[in-house]
Amino acid sequence: MRTKAALVGALVGLVIGLAACGETTASSPGPINPVVASPTPSQVTIAVAANAQLGQILVDGDGRTLYLFVADTGTTSTCTGQCAQYWPPVLTSGAPVAGTGVNAALLGTTTRPDGGTEVTYGGHPLYYVVTDKNPGDTTGQAVNNYGALWYVVGPDGKEIA
Repeated sequence: MRTKAALVGALVGLVIGLAACGETTASSPGPINPVVASPTPSQVTIAVAANAQLGQILVDGDGRTLYLFVADTGTTSTCTGQCAQYWPPVLTSGAPVAGTGVNAALLGTTTRPDGGTEVTYGGHPLYYVVTDKNPGDTTGQAVNNYGALWYVVGPDGKEIA
């Protein structure tokens, strides 16, 4: 009986500990926003939206801004581990869909080092950033993070600098 009680106590402690993982501290950049983190739907829609400061930019079907990482080589993603937690890749389990304003010929996918399928545009793997809290936010624009610059992507598939 004592072993069973200890096991139940350990499981309760584990559940409480996991629930606390989403809390922020003054020294952490904050939790990964589940609204921002890339889901793995069967299809991801990529579209173009107007942004007051940057002009026409790439967004997903929910209006979340999409970024490219200058350190990536072609369609090969170099953002893994902690980088991919802060800059979640745009993942899909099906072919991405070209939404309004998107050139379908520039849309594709690549296989990530972890085996996931990441959406590409203009030969660049696409990412979100956890600091974008609302559709249309561009807090990752021109940020030097994880060894290189991050830029919002334009409808031509190039960085908006």
